[in-house]
Amino acid sequence: MANIPTDRKYTKDHEWVATSGKDTARVGITDYAQRQLGDIVFVELPKKGDRFEITEPFGSIESVKSVSETYMPLTGTVATVNEGLHDEPEQVNDDPYGDGWMIEITFTKPAELNDLLTAAQYEAYIAQSAD
Repeated sequence: MANIPTDRKYTKDHEWVATSGKDTARVGITDYAQRQLGDIVFVELPKKGDRFEITEPFGSIESVKSVSETYMPLTGTVATVNEGLHDEPEQVNDDPYGDGWMIEITFTKPAELNDLLTAAQYEAYIAQSAD
């Protein structure tokens, strides 16, 4: 089974959200998602200051198998981009919840956090999807 830390929230599109303040959060893709993608060779990320609505694509991940979009888990503005992924996109495979994070955001609608999945709900969701 995939590694699913309990200290963050999840989307059905396989992004994770770790809040780090009243209105800030770090975003990446889950261990399950990176396993499904296979070896990641390129990550396209937005620019600092870019604004997105919830569920809007904010970037893409290219693996040896396919190209997949990444989706904004919360409405907000990009505060920081993980520039290290430009040179080492494989960090998403190696450490999806650590060095493989993608963006930090300042979110504007805190109530949207309530619609994200807990670790247990996400685990049940991917188990159901695998059936």
